[in-house]
Amino acid sequence: MNQTRNFSIIAHIDHGKSTLADRFIQHAGLVTDRDFRDQVLDTMDLERERGITIKSHTITLPYTSRSRQVFELNLIDTPGHVDFSYEVSRALTSCEGVLLLVDASQGVEAQTVANAYLAMEQDLVIIPVINKIDLPSADVERVKLEIDRELGLDPEEAILCSAKEGLGIEEILEAIVERIPPPKGSVDSPLSAIIFDATYDPFRGAVISCRVFDGRVKVGDTIRLMSNRTAYRVEEVGIFRLRREPRHELPAGAAGYIICGIKTVSATRIGDTITLDADPAAEPLPGFRRVKPVVFSSVYPISSDDYHALSEALEKYVLNDAALVYQKDSSAAMGQGFRCGFLGLLHLEIVQQRLEREYDQAIIMTVPSVEYRFNLKGGSTLTVENPQYYPDPSNIESGEEPYIKASIFTPEQYMGAVMQLCTERRGVNPRFTYPAPGKMEITFDIPLAEVIYDFYDRLKTVTRGYGSFDYELTDYRESQLLKLDILVNGEKVDALASIVHQDRARKMAVHLCERLKEEIPRHQFKIAIQGAVGGKIIARSTVNAFRKDVTAKLYGGDVTRKRKLLEKQKKGKKRMKMVGSVMIPQQAFVAVLKSDKD
Repeated sequence: MNQTRNFSIIAHIDHGKSTLADRFIQHAGLVTDRDFRDQVLDTMDLERERGITIKSHTITLPYTSRSRQVFELNLIDTPGHVDFSYEVSRALTSCEGVLLLVDASQGVEAQTVANAYLAMEQDLVIIPVINKIDLPSADVERVKLEIDRELGLDPEEAILCSAKEGLGIEEILEAIVERIPPPKGSVDSPLSAIIFDATYDPFRGAVISCRVFDGRVKVGDTIRLMSNRTAYRVEEVGIFRLRREPRHELPAGAAGYIICGIKTVSATRIGDTITLDADPAAEPLPGFRRVKPVVFSSVYPISSDDYHALSEALEKYVLNDAALVYQKDSSAAMGQGFRCGFLGLLHLEIVQQRLEREYDQAIIMTVPSVEYRFNLKGGSTLTVENPQYYPDPSNIESGEEPYIKASIFTPEQYMGAVMQLCTERRGVNPRFTYPAPGKMEITFDIPLAEVIYDFYDRLKTVTRGYGSFDYELTDYRESQLLKLDILVNGEKVDALASIVHQDRARKMAVHLCERLKEEIPRHQFKIAIQGAVGGKIIARSTVNAFRKDVTAKLYGGDVTRKRKLLEKQKKGKKRMKMVGSVMIPQQAFVAVLKSDKD
């Protein structure tokens, strides 16, 4: 155990976390120059394109220090986005220390602060590392000042490096060995290990990534998962290199994997405690909670014939992503589909893109919504995440919606634009801090429903890409909530219904009506597109009819002949409107998700 170090790298998005991990792997000699590729731990094409870590990976690095001692360094990688903050916290629980990576040109940003606080809560050793010092825009002294003011860490202990150029890698590895303490625990105590990740292998079942705190686990043991009290026989244990490497056992202090024939990843909950069935630990490790979805959206196949293919694709997808929750749903406009719950808007985008790429599914997603609470007159409380289940307005005592604490880091010159954006989104209770000259942190309380739509894109626009954003759920607060229905030719389209705040209903209705007017093709009769709250119409736009010139064949003669033909056409169109149904193209449902006109 004295020769083992468990650590993680935490950083804001695009501060060089994956690149630094690449240099560590090359330094340890685990990959040849011929086989090497950038972001070697990121296995998905989506991760490489977007430059973020979606699925965390662990790797054990052999390292010989300057004092000629041989160490095993367990790099427990973490996802790089706020949607996966619970997985990050469980990975940090498995470590004794972290490398806090800060970009030398961009400095301390929103998730840098959030992740640093997560590490402080776990009482971990934090080693600040200033990356990208080779950039022409690097300002090391300013970043050191921000580390001191905003994070309260000693800036003189910060290590300077360039992961891209390979500068400072040896110094970082030496700091890990010297500053991060070895793991504590006893191999003679009952087994106690925490699950911080799980992946699905089609031949072996779920592969559990875990950190052993006490005891040891070996092939042939019968283990028990303490949250659901299920027992399994261990088929294989080992450590992670670039591929899985079997070992005889995993003792206290080690981080590795366990394979025991578990059929689904959802049976292995992140943060759960593993113990031996015959000699169980007295109590589970602290911090476990069930991950709850925050954002909800319905998924429908573009062609109704593809429903079974979508069902199979979701079943396979959930094997790899236990955080996705779904159930059957149906809509008069869209047909059969599924109502899905996501950890956040990025998680929603990832699921959508992976279903389209990896499972070849052509899908449509409805407007994302959040979970609302309604206090009814009988004293009961109803939780609603689908607008179709909005209760009878006469029976509602009050409505509540979830709020978040949003932290926005931005250069000072964009303060006015950020304040205006947050105020438009019903942000309240602004707070300001100045971590460094020319840079500020603005904190707002904002309803979650206002953020999941297009807030991040708008923030990047108004700050010219310099703004960064991080949030955490706080509580539910009372709000005046209404159900907004969209009527096309007098018929409600349930897939376009949404729950909105009273002050935003009119603006939202106008936006949806205008969007649909652009997308719905013209018919032989006029089409009214209306936004309604209850029985009251609050917005309208009209798609004009095609007009055939029935008088084109006339030449001269009495005007009554012309009038007679026009009256005949008018009667025919009226009859057509009574029996005709409006064709709403699939792109119309996608168009309403866009915030502004292109």
